[in-house]
Amino acid sequence: METLKKVAVIGLGNIGKAIANDLIKNNHEVIVASRNSEEASNFAEQSGGLAQSMSIKEAINTVDVIIPAIWFGSFKDFFNDYGDLLKDKTIIDVSSPIAPDGNGGFKKIIGERESAGELNKAILPKGSKLVKAFGTLGAETLAGASNGSPEKSVLFYASDDMEVNHEVEEVIKSAGFDPLRVGGIDQSIRIEVFGDLHEFGALGKTVTLTEARSKL
Repeated sequence: METLKKVAVIGLGNIGKAIANDLIKNNHEVIVASRNSEEASNFAEQSGGLAQSMSIKEAINTVDVIIPAIWFGSFKDFFNDYGDLLKDKTIIDVSSPIAPDGNGGFKKIIGERESAGELNKAILPKGSKLVKAFGTLGAETLAGASNGSPEKSVLFYASDDMEVNHEVEEVIKSAGFDPLRVGGIDQSIRIEVFGDLHEFGALGKTVTLTEARSKL
């Protein structure tokens, strides 16, 4: 049996914790890292031994698959700070380009036809691979919809590098969801907030694999 690759979740906000916990409850080892090292240590201590805390630098060096659970606006600094270490790594981008609108909701902070996935790929460190995934559901749904029964919920993803699709799909399955590729990174806009395949867009809910295929 193929050994599942360790995954590093960098950033332990609501999305980061939801992804890490989904992997843990499916017995997938995960490394957690945060600018707040105490937060990462505390999370690992409560994981039943399936999570290990490291510095961000150590986490990147240790794994092949990295999930920066950070705001869209933080990616430029993340790439600048760790670019040399990210060569040959698969980076799963969960971000959406949004900010509070001042009225209790959110607004898009880039052009209407622009996507976080395409903009992040444009500044991707040389030799890295970017996949858009895990951002199609809110943190509460990511935490609650994992391991759905009788059918699992779908997590859409977008990728240009076909050779990484298998490992990304294994990570999505290990989080308790069914993976479904929507196309290349140029389709990222569909699976970001307000997109037609996002929970907070036209889709409006989780869907099964059969339902999802009918939307593509």
